[in-house]
Amino acid sequence: MKTTARRLESVQEYYFSRKLREVAARVKAGQPIINMGIGSPDLPAHPSVISALEKALSHPRAHMYQSYQGLPELREGISDFYKTHYQVALDPNSEVLPLMGSKEGIMHISMAFLNPGDQVLIPNPGYPTYAAVTRLMEAEAVCYELAERNNWQPDFTALEKLDTSKVKIMWVNYPHMPTGTDVDPAVFDRLIAWAKAREILLVNDNPYSFVLTDKPQSILSRPGAKEVALELNSLSKSFNMAGWRVGMLSGKAETIQSVLKVKSNMDSGMFYGIQQGAIAALKMNQSWFDELNQIYHRRRALVEKLANRLGAQFDSNSVGLFVWAKLPQGAKDSETYIDKILDEQHVFITPGTIFGSQGEGYIRFSLCVPEETIVEVLKRFES
Repeated sequence: MKTTARRLESVQEYYFSRKLREVAARVKAGQPIINMGIGSPDLPAHPSVISALEKALSHPRAHMYQSYQGLPELREGISDFYKTHYQVALDPNSEVLPLMGSKEGIMHISMAFLNPGDQVLIPNPGYPTYAAVTRLMEAEAVCYELAERNNWQPDFTALEKLDTSKVKIMWVNYPHMPTGTDVDPAVFDRLIAWAKAREILLVNDNPYSFVLTDKPQSILSRPGAKEVALELNSLSKSFNMAGWRVGMLSGKAETIQSVLKVKSNMDSGMFYGIQQGAIAALKMNQSWFDELNQIYHRRRALVEKLANRLGAQFDSNSVGLFVWAKLPQGAKDSETYIDKILDEQHVFITPGTIFGSQGEGYIRFSLCVPEETIVEVLKRFES
């Protein structure tokens, strides 16, 4: 048998793919594992979303191939959603592209714009998929460091010193995962100006803007953003639809068209019923987000109590689905620490190192765990 492509040598199996297999094996062996590691919402989608899906199943178009650009009603729903919540005007016919999850968009954008040898600016710490996809494209991932002392915002002094002659794309992610830091609009403005001056495509990955935030933000709401920026968004976190795989890409028509050239050769459209469910979800009013955040506030209070019990410091002003915390004093390193907890207390939390070298010394707790389960975790750590 001939060997696999050389590009596979540049990546490893996704951490959660490997670790959750280990966790599943432990559960099968009888260990009472509690998973606080992954941001997979455990709450249900709104009943109207489920109803829309069920009703769509009997529609004559349900089992046909769908448009590569999604239903017109879905694109209009995304456009209306951006106008209502972000004050961003998008042409539903040319500036919106529905996706099967925003993770798909990371690959499609990279395939549309990267050649071997190009460079991509990746946040460190940041979502591991940015770097993995870059390497699969045989491009070079160049990390820009985010640090707690700078509130996990880009260091523009360091950015100004970079040789960006080979840089095609810069990934940003605010509200930031894994740290939960929100963004100052002035930072978006500086990033837009910086990227425009260097002809770099700026992509904001924005799935957490409704979770525990005071006000949802989009980079596309800033002056001049469409000239240089794209934005990925998702229904996974804010609408409890992670397994449905519904995302969206928004930006300038010409840029969206370039991504569509890739996407239209990669799939045959999103299932009709899921699109109808997404249309219903995008119509949710503010009360939906308020009720969801009331649950996450209660969960966060318990997770903060757990972090305090462990001696792990955290920023109480952070947002999103996670609590990012410093390792307790005396802990050796992130992965050793979480493995010790997995062995002794049968609790899985995420080591900061999977998000990059700047994640060493930190751990991450997920809020996608029922309150009673977090109480059980607290009991396991009673002295």
